Amino acid sequence: MTHRWVATQTEFDDIVDRLCAEPRYAIDTEFHRERTYYPKLALVQLKWGEEVALVDPLAVDMSSIARLFASASLAVFHAAQQDLDVLTHAVGVVPARMFDTQLAAGFTGYSTPSLTSLLHSELGVSASKGDRLTDWLRRPLTADQQTYAAGDVDHLLELHDRLSARLDGLGRLEWALDACEELRTRPTGAADPEQAWLRLKDVRVLKARARGVAQAVAAWRERRAAAVDVPVRQILPDLAILGIAQKHPTTPAELAQARGVEERHSRGAMGAEILAAVQEGLTREVQLPSPDGDDLDRSLRPAVTLVSAWVSEVARAERIDTALLATRSDLVALLRGDRTARLAEGWRAELLGDGIRSLVEGRAGITFDGRGGLKLIPTVAASATPAAPPEFPPAEMAAGS
Repeated sequence: MTHRWVATQTEFDDIVDRLCAEPRYAIDTEFHRERTYYPKLALVQLKWGEEVALVDPLAVDMSSIARLFASASLAVFHAAQQDLDVLTHAVGVVPARMFDTQLAAGFTGYSTPSLTSLLHSELGVSASKGDRLTDWLRRPLTADQQTYAAGDVDHLLELHDRLSARLDGLGRLEWALDACEELRTRPTGAADPEQAWLRLKDVRVLKARARGVAQAVAAWRERRAAAVDVPVRQILPDLAILGIAQKHPTTPAELAQARGVEERHSRGAMGAEILAAVQEGLTREVQLPSPDGDDLDRSLRPAVTLVSAWVSEVARAERIDTALLATRSDLVALLRGDRTARLAEGWRAELLGDGIRSLVEGRAGITFDGRGGLKLIPTVAASATPAAPPEFPPAEMAAGS
């Protein structure tokens, strides 16, 4: 495998022009976020035909790639979620069409496979081993680092061919393409500052007033970190937020006494901003969010566990990654009657609709099949007049009938 290093704008723009005319290309990124709030794009790997290019985003203006992303050319990724996040921040857009080999493999019996395992299983290729601690922002990159990076895209187009053919034979290609589109259009970007407090360890032990302060101070920290592009821990450690929330100080001297607070936190503009956030937080009435299912009708809560068991069985029998088929949140949304529930339409409803409806309506139960799996069996109550079932969204009823 040979590759070229691209560090001039003219060469990069020429590659973009060429790729816009290609039917597809493989793409991967390397990035770091240890020293910044936002991920810092460090390298973009591209392959088309027999050519591999390593583009240096520290040397070229990456905005040119937006033309490629807007074209009809298909972008082939492996495990694209983080790449999409990074590209959204770096250039503001993601490809208009994409295929994720990790997602697609989940419809053929794999469970979130790594690129290394997929290459070995599907193509008999042993990927080169790289240093997981490589600093991709360091220049120049060594020959070994460049070879390792190029390897991340070298066989993606072959994987695309192999997986597409298998999915087409299974009648699941459209399912995989739908899942890729879900991923492509999933919201990306920075976290909601108002939800940042929920990531604090031990936040559930805080009392009511302390929760409001924790929420307000954590939101202030998130916004400040984003504004100066540094990790949140460099602004104020988690321990300090919890200490401030418990003491809710009103003066710089009181702030300095809170556990985890350093002198730089309690003085000057930063101290004033933290104290203002404390006062604002004391006016809030904040409740901990309910776990999935707590907002369901009490009579339906046991159904979540029952239906989860059936989903796992369908995933096993159909050799589909359970995470692709349905999450707990998906089940709750369907049982709650949400019209936007993913299980209410499309391939998921096709696979699960009848079974879930039969279970929830009491027309079927689950038993062991004697071969290590589960099966649905009619219930005695099915011959009697059933109780009124929950109201599923109309789309689910149509898809499952």
